[in-house]
Amino acid sequence: MKNLYLLGVLIIFFACSPEKEKIDLSGKWIGEISMQGKTMPFEMQIQEEKDGSIKAGIINGEEQIILDEIKKRNDSLHIPLHIFDITIDVKIGNNVLAGTYTKHYEEDYVLPITFHKGENRFIKNSENEQPADFSGKWEVTFIEPKEQDTTEAVGIIEQNGKDIKGTFLTPLGDYRYLVGIAEGNQMKLSTFDGNHAYLFEAELQSGDTLKGDFYSGKDWYESWTAFRNEEADLPHPDSLTFLKKGYDNIAFSFPDLEGKKVSLNDEKYKGKVVIVQLFGTWCPNCMDETKFLTQWYDENKDREVEIIGLAYEAKDDFEYAKSRVEKMIKKYDVKYDFLIAGTNDKEEASKTLPMLNRVISFPTMIIIDKNGELVSIHTGFNGPGTGKYYDEFVQDFNTKMDSLLNE
Repeated sequence: MKNLYLLGVLIIFFACSPEKEKIDLSGKWIGEISMQGKTMPFEMQIQEEKDGSIKAGIINGEEQIILDEIKKRNDSLHIPLHIFDITIDVKIGNNVLAGTYTKHYEEDYVLPITFHKGENRFIKNSENEQPADFSGKWEVTFIEPKEQDTTEAVGIIEQNGKDIKGTFLTPLGDYRYLVGIAEGNQMKLSTFDGNHAYLFEAELQSGDTLKGDFYSGKDWYESWTAFRNEEADLPHPDSLTFLKKGYDNIAFSFPDLEGKKVSLNDEKYKGKVVIVQLFGTWCPNCMDETKFLTQWYDENKDREVEIIGLAYEAKDDFEYAKSRVEKMIKKYDVKYDFLIAGTNDKEEASKTLPMLNRVISFPTMIIIDKNGELVSIHTGFNGPGTGKYYDEFVQDFNTKMDSLLNE
């Protein structure tokens, strides 16, 4: 009887125990990275295929960054973030994914991250309340609080009711695709490209003044102010980096991905227009420029032109740098040349090209004519997230290159 009673209890237990709910991973998820006491939200679309494979895309306005190396292990997801040496690792729970966001190339860089299904990265508290007008062009100053260093920028904001989007242009490049919300006199914008997690908050002080805060990743913070100014502008990007006195050309010798030293004096580059790209695979602005140059080179490589990418990576380790560049080449199907030039420390990078006043920004684009003479040095890059500013760059670049290649 005792055994029969136990058997009955077990039957009832298993009959009444709920099965673990199967989570449908496919759909729109809102990711939230906890950083500096704030929550930085972003959007991710996940698609779980019938064969069990998983793909995802980080969404920033018109941009979608495809993630196609996701691994599902039991109740966990391992998500490599595009070409970056960064991963998201989460446990799959009931309608929530929770875990960590880790930059493997930086020491002790781990932040908590969660996902829940949803449509909007920022919660709209009231649908009916009419927000303030944040649209237009803004003259911006970012202020680093410790050293009181300042960075001048131009803010471009578009607004449709409570929905806002835009970017900030700086002398070193743009802040890419920002998406956010306006409620009352408050504004919030965010973007996440896999490497950079940006959160901007601001309050409209009057019709023409903004005061706000900028949070970037684990510990970078700046305050910022802005004044509405349709004439706001920045120094021309060709005016910031230049040759020092005593130098009349660009020269270098760096190893290619096989370790062979390469210089501009090599036969391959003689009598050709050469574009030298200072970049790093850790840099999203550099990836915007790389995508542009890749397409342009594919269309123009038969016109006596070459491109050399000088990689300044996060670690002073040739094999590590090589592996990161090779991954980028594969992702973007890049067909121009790459050399390993150094690390992403700007002071150290400047030592590798002593003819320059300094390396100010990654990316930096150097154009050399068929006679080996310097044509221009373009600091930073305003990518497709800047709209007409990107279009103007493309037009100017094509005009310049057509002139040089037709000589």
